[in-house]
Amino acid sequence: MSRVSPNSRPHAVCFPMPVQGHVIPFLTLAKLLHLRGFHITFVNTEFNHKRLLKSRGPTALDGLSDFRFVTIPDGLPPLEDTNTGKDPFSLCFSSQKNFLGPFRELLAGLNDTASSGVPPVSCLVTDGILTCTLTAAEELGIPRVIFWTLAACGFLGYKKYSQLIEQGIIPLKDETYLTNGYLDTVIDWTPGNKNIRLKDLPTLVRSTDLNDPMFQFAYGEIERASKASAIILNTFDALEADVLNSLSSLFPCDVYAIGPLHLQLNSVPEGELKSIGSNFWEEAAECIKWLNTKEPKSVVYVNFGSTVVISHEQLRECAWGLANSKQSFLWIIRYGLVVGESAILPPEFWEEVKDRAFIASWCSQEQVINHASVGMFLTHNGWNSTIESICSGVPMACCPFFADQQINCRYCCTEWGVGMEIDNDVKREEVEKVVRELMEGEKRKEMVRKTLKWKKLAEEAVGPNGSSTLNLDKLVEEVLLSKH
Repeated sequence: MSRVSPNSRPHAVCFPMPVQGHVIPFLTLAKLLHLRGFHITFVNTEFNHKRLLKSRGPTALDGLSDFRFVTIPDGLPPLEDTNTGKDPFSLCFSSQKNFLGPFRELLAGLNDTASSGVPPVSCLVTDGILTCTLTAAEELGIPRVIFWTLAACGFLGYKKYSQLIEQGIIPLKDETYLTNGYLDTVIDWTPGNKNIRLKDLPTLVRSTDLNDPMFQFAYGEIERASKASAIILNTFDALEADVLNSLSSLFPCDVYAIGPLHLQLNSVPEGELKSIGSNFWEEAAECIKWLNTKEPKSVVYVNFGSTVVISHEQLRECAWGLANSKQSFLWIIRYGLVVGESAILPPEFWEEVKDRAFIASWCSQEQVINHASVGMFLTHNGWNSTIESICSGVPMACCPFFADQQINCRYCCTEWGVGMEIDNDVKREEVEKVVRELMEGEKRKEMVRKTLKWKKLAEEAVGPNGSSTLNLDKLVEEVLLSKH
């Protein structure tokens, strides 16, 4: 492991998009940089800081003298209920309008060493959808690294947008193109993506209007990635070699695969940083106690992540599919998962599953998915969940909803051979069929074999001489410690 001299302490500012799925890998990366000798300033929004203190405890973010948490306002109206996250789309638009000014002031304060007593800021690691912060780093003349918290295939999927526009493939002519088979068009002209259909790409390609604000936001963030000193991804070379090679040819800066980050961190002692967590909701410790009572590989783990919102109909169909599968299951039904309604299921459902189901509002996913009793994961295919499942050797039932989840699903099911797809227009018969197949069917053996293969390759990637370990060392030495 590369480690810097204590006499020339570098200072990295880490700024994630203020949503759960981005904060988790960012905090892990910040800890890894701290272990390599960096002074860390981790930027949260004021609202998320309150959420973390509520879920983790009043001293949870005290950190160390050289690992500090600071806040800026998010520019949105306040919410009293910290169990409800702020709308991710509103956060995207607010970041463009409202983040740069407070962030400039924050950097100026950090660089006032006479009053702050910390080393001057020497580099910025910012979120791929917070390129507004690059301006402040450019003004200071420091290295600026963009961390895209998705898979390489998802990142390349977004990068295709400009080519799709040039070739007249998007925008869709009208909404009938969503259902007339047009989305099955194969996009096979970009090296790195094999047999990708239009419907597999990040879901903003389904827009009928390129002036749609969210499309413009994502398109702009991808194009501004070229202004970075480097781009980093939470993946590993063996998993996405072709995609990474393609990305490297599309950007003027280097692209580093440094994941799986949670495995990188697990391979070294965390020390005093171990207690600093990143979950916005309190973790239900009872999950593990319940799993401890179950036989090996006998439980279906179900979690649709931190931002997906489903209808009551989708909830009910998924519930009855799980019930009819006759399998034991642990289902995370977080606050706000069901749109407009509470997640209420009928008494007859509870009677059916009373001896084989556990419902919780949140959990330590890494701990759950690595538990010996978990046999499969019914997931929305967010990248954190996907790579954690791969690293745990657990096959997936893939039910993607939006953003990069569709392309993650496609790679799981066709390239990596570790998943089976469930349409997000959830039907109980399909849920039952896929769950049964992955828990006790013929396909299970082959999928477990493949997931264990990828798990081994992931562990090798974060080993002492693994590709991700060496890539992180190169990032530190060649970019973060460079003088711009």
